[in-house]
Amino acid sequence: MMDFQHTSVMLHEVIDNLNIKEDGIYVDGTLGGAGHSLEVCRRLSEKGRLIGIDQDAEAIEAAQDRLKEFKDRAAIMRGNYCDMAEMLRKTGVTEVNGILLDLGVSSHQLDDKDRGFTYREEALLDMRMDQRQSLSAETVLNTYSEEELKRIIRTYGEERFAGRIAANIVRRREAHPIETTGELVDIIKSSVPAKNRKTGGHPAKRTFQAIRIEVNRELEVLENSLDGMIDMLAEGGRLCVITFHSLEDRIVKQNFRKNENPCICPPEFPVCVCGRKSKGFAVNRKPILPTEEEMEVNPRSKSAKLRVFEKRTEK
Repeated sequence: MMDFQHTSVMLHEVIDNLNIKEDGIYVDGTLGGAGHSLEVCRRLSEKGRLIGIDQDAEAIEAAQDRLKEFKDRAAIMRGNYCDMAEMLRKTGVTEVNGILLDLGVSSHQLDDKDRGFTYREEALLDMRMDQRQSLSAETVLNTYSEEELKRIIRTYGEERFAGRIAANIVRRREAHPIETTGELVDIIKSSVPAKNRKTGGHPAKRTFQAIRIEVNRELEVLENSLDGMIDMLAEGGRLCVITFHSLEDRIVKQNFRKNENPCICPPEFPVCVCGRKSKGFAVNRKPILPTEEEMEVNPRSKSAKLRVFEKRTEK
C-alpha cells in the first residue's frame, strides 16, 4: 500500500468552527488520513471521544496508525457516513457535539493509479471508494445507456460536450469493452474540439469527476444524510461540511436553509400554522474559503468551501 498522504483542507477553520468541548463526542464522517481527527483528539480530555468513519480500507489502516496515541478516546469504524446514525447507535451513542464531512477525494486515492481515479496515468477503471461494492467505473461505462451517460456527464461533470462523449463511449464499447483510464481519456479527447482542449484544465477532468460521483452515489448520499446528522447534534452542536464543487455546495446550502427556516406556509399567512420548527442556523451566510496561503501550498484546496450549521432548538 502507498503511504496515505492527504493534506487536510481548512484545518484551522474546521477546528475553530467545531467549537470543541473537551468532554464532547465528535464524528469525522470522512476520516481519510485523519488530519482533522488528529487535531480534534488533541483538544479532547480523557472523557472526550472521537469517532472516525470511512469506507476505504486503506484510509482506515492509515488512520489507525495516525491516531494510535489517542486510541483511548478514538474509535474507528468502516462504513459510509450515510449509515452514521445506525453505526453510532450500536456503540450506544445517540447524540454528538459535532460532525465533520470533508467531501474531497484524498490525495492518496487520486495519486494511487491502481484505484483508477486519475486521468493522468494508465490503469484499470475502478473509482470505488469502498472496494467491497460491485459497481465500478468500468461497469458504468460499459452498461449504462447513452442517455444515462449523457445525463451523468452533463449533470455531475457540468461538461458541455456530454452528448458527444456519451455517444463515443457507446460507439467504442460496441467494438470492445472499455477497461482502462487511458481508453476513456482517448474517447474524451476525441470528443472535445481541439480549441476547447486548450483551456479549462485537462479535458477529462469533468467526465472523470462525473463517473466517480455516479459510482459512489456521492450526491445522493449527501442529500439523504444531512437532515439525520443535524438531528443527531446536541443543543449547540455543529455540523461542518467541506465541499469541492458547486453541486455539493448547493445541496448543503439548500439543506441548511431548509433546516433553519422549514416553514412551508404561504407568505401571506400572518402566523405559521404548518408546525415546522427551526433546528438551528447557518453560522455563515457565505461559505468559508481557504486562505491565499493555503491555496498556494495546496492547490487542491482552491475549490473548497466550508459551511457550518449550529443546532439550536431551545428558545
